[in-house]
Amino acid sequence: MHIITKKRLEEFAKIHPDCRNPLETWYRIVKNNNFRSFAELRSHFPDVDKVGRFIVFNIGGNKARLIASIHFNRQKLYIRHVLTHKEYDKGKWKE
Repeated sequence: MHIITKKRLEEFAKIHPDCRNPLETWYRIVKNNNFRSFAELRSHFPDVDKVGRFIVFNIGGNKARLIASIHFNRQKLYIRHVLTHKEYDKGKWKE
């Protein structure tokens, strides 16, 4: 799957170095798979959720949330936000 853009992961990891390894693991798994549906994605990421039009991943044992938009038919994942759990709970990312 093509991930747009890895830069958001790197920026978040600079501020939150404890999330660097979990983010790299997430990136490798998504990059090296061709998920065709949400169900298939969930087989690799059991905690993934759909929230409105977004897909929300728990990263590093709930240390962070990665919010993405996925087009399974085009094999593209757009990273919209990478947030701490506290930032996620504020809900501003939904706007």
